[in-house]
Amino acid sequence: MIAVVGHPDLTAPTLKMVEEELRRRLAEFTRAGKAGLVRAGQGLPVAFGRAARAAGLALVTVLPTKNGVPDVLESSDRRAAGELLLLSSQVRLMEYDPADRGACVGADEDLMRSCARVLAVWDGSPSDGRDATAHLVAFARSSGVDVEVLWPDGASRRG
Repeated sequence: MIAVVGHPDLTAPTLKMVEEELRRRLAEFTRAGKAGLVRAGQGLPVAFGRAARAAGLALVTVLPTKNGVPDVLESSDRRAAGELLLLSSQVRLMEYDPADRGACVGADEDLMRSCARVLAVWDGSPSDGRDATAHLVAFARSSGVDVEVLWPDGASRRG
């Protein structure tokens, strides 16, 4: 499996650049029979899902559950989750609270443990109270997962 992590505040032009770059890189994994893994949400997860589909890579989308029942995502993530479900060949349910940042980071850590590679859309900045990308990159590396950092020329984040 190949997972993606990255900044939640990428600009629209950056998401477009990243989606194109992901499509090129994911084509290699398609030939190897791998699958992509993403936790449902807006922004980067959707770009990854679209890129996976365009590259012919099977996509697994992870949805949150509460007591074994699918949980409601924040309103900003619902449309994105719907698109990801349409792009997916498989859905995985995972117990975590989508409104709790710590629970989301924990879910991402659990997902990365099942992956051979993580594609990190990361500008190299440290983690803060909103963005855990640096933490997730360090976690994956310390867990023995191959990490490939993507930060295209001209990429930017919303101020």
